[in-house]
Amino acid sequence: MGKVNIGLRGWRFDEAEVFDENGELRPLEMMEPDTRDRIVRLSTMMGEPCDACYLIHGEENIQECNVARVIYGEPLGEVLLCPDHEADFLYWFREEGGSEYAGDTVLEDEFQEWFAGGGRAPEGYGGLDHVNTDPDDLPEEPDISDDIPTLEEELEKLDDEDLDALDVNLDDLDL
Repeated sequence: MGKVNIGLRGWRFDEAEVFDENGELRPLEMMEPDTRDRIVRLSTMMGEPCDACYLIHGEENIQECNVARVIYGEPLGEVLLCPDHEADFLYWFREEGGSEYAGDTVLEDEFQEWFAGGGRAPEGYGGLDHVNTDPDDLPEEPDISDDIPTLEEELEKLDDEDLDALDVNLDDLDL
């Protein structure tokens, strides 16, 4: 088994740590803490707007924003991007000193400040070429008719101490 992206491109997970031998998502309590934190955070980031689009259009025109497809950074300091703005982030990170914030939750704030100040990748700046290798070798998506617990059900199994340790805002979830 290899590394996989789940939901958004960027954060990669060891397939064996996230999925069981039947290709089903492992219970959260069976995952390493860092993996669990990222999986929980991903569930709250899915469907959110691209940070760069949001800076351009704002809350009043949020419908103009592209939905994020890429995530970079650390939980609670991540940058969400659409494919149109990924090159801007990569340029900032590689060429404008953004790499000094790698592993730090201020990455999001620093990128947004640069972008809001007019920072953009030069025309034609190359982003990343993403190649799907062996897409048929990945576990099959579970049949939705199977009795698979929801994220909310998995979170309800965790005690208060474990939930606090996640350090994630779960207010948007129906717990």
